[in-house]
Amino acid sequence: MNDVISKVRSGDVRTVAKLIRDIDDGIPGVWEVLKELHPYTGRAYVLGVTGAPGVGKSTLVDGIISAYRAKHITVGVIAVDPTSPFTGGAILGDRIRMQRHSTDPGVFIRSLATRGQFGGLTQSTRHVVDVFDAMGKEIIIVETVGVGQDEIDIVRTAHTTLIVTIPGMGDDIQAIKAGILETGDVFVVNKADKDGADRAVQDIQLMLEMNRHHRQRETRWIPRIVKTEAHRGLGLDKLLEEIAAHREHLFRDGREHLAAHLRNKAKIELIDLIKQRVFAVVMEEAVQSHWLDSFLDDIIQKKIDPFTVCDRFLTERKI
Repeated sequence: MNDVISKVRSGDVRTVAKLIRDIDDGIPGVWEVLKELHPYTGRAYVLGVTGAPGVGKSTLVDGIISAYRAKHITVGVIAVDPTSPFTGGAILGDRIRMQRHSTDPGVFIRSLATRGQFGGLTQSTRHVVDVFDAMGKEIIIVETVGVGQDEIDIVRTAHTTLIVTIPGMGDDIQAIKAGILETGDVFVVNKADKDGADRAVQDIQLMLEMNRHHRQRETRWIPRIVKTEAHRGLGLDKLLEEIAAHREHLFRDGREHLAAHLRNKAKIELIDLIKQRVFAVVMEEAVQSHWLDSFLDDIIQKKIDPFTVCDRFLTERKI
C-alpha cells in the first residue's frame, strides 16, 4: 500500500488511473488506500461546472484548462457522464473531448459514469477529487452531466460553482426553477454571440437582486455574471478573474467563509459515507439471507404491506 501512496503522490498516471477505476468499481480494499491518502488532501482548489445539457460546458472547461495551463497551473478534470438506464454503460467523454490536452503532463482528465446517481455527481466523485488532490493537481474541475430542479449537489464538493447557461433556452427564469440560485457563485452566459445574450444577463441579474439579502446573509458573496464565447476563447480571462475573486473571498477574514464551507462539506461527506456503508452491509445481509424474498408473495397477495416488512426488517436489526 505504501508503494501505491507514494506513486499517487508522485503523479504516476498508471497508478492513479487504476486507483480511480477501483474506486468507481467499489473494489474491496480501496477505502484503506483512501484513508492513507487523506492527510495529503486539502491543498487543491475545486471548481464545479454545471448547467443544462447543450450549454457548452465541455467547451468551456476545455478553455478554462488552457487558461490555467498558460499560467503553469496543473489541472485535474472529472467529467461526469450519463449512464444508460438499460445497459449501465456510458459514453465516457475523455475519449472524445479535450483531446488537445491529452499529451500535457500537467493535465489529467477522467470521466465517471453517473450510474443512476442523482445530483449530477457519482458517489465516487468526491473520492476521485481526493486522489487528484493528493496527486498534486492545483485546480480540480468537476463537470456534471447537467441536472435541474433541486438535484444539484456540486456545491458540496466545489469551492467555487459555475452555473452555465446560454441565450434563448426558452425559459429565461430557468435558474430559479432549477433551484440553483443559492448554489451558483459565478453565472456564465456562454455562446454570448447569440441573440439575447444581454437579455439573459439582465434576467440573471434581476433574479440575483431578488435573492440578494438572503445570499448576503448566508455567504456575504454576490454572484458575478460573465459572458463567454468558449469556442473562440472569449471572456475566459474575465471568468478566471471572477473565480479568483471568489477564492479570495473564501480565504479572507480569518478564513471564516472557507471554514464554514469545509465544515459543511465534511459533514455531508461523512453522512454520505455512513449511508453507503450501512446500505451495503444491510442489503448484503438481506440478499444473502433471502429474508426479503420470503415476503414478496405475501406483499403481492396483499397479506402484508411493504411498510410493515420494512419496519420489521429494521427492528430485527435494531436499526
